[in-house]
Amino acid sequence: MSVLFVVVPLALVIVFVALCGYLWAVRSGQMDDLETPGVRVIRDDE
Repeated sequence: MSVLFVVVPLALVIVFVALCGYLWAVRSGQMDDLETPGVRVIRDDE
């Protein structure tokens, strides 16, 4: 039972860090263009 006092707060901290990272990526424009990376693989740029 005492392990829950460690694991639950640790899990909440990890979720908070992941959420902050996701929000930072969205606000900085990392997820604006979802189509170009898939097309870039197909293009032949030699």
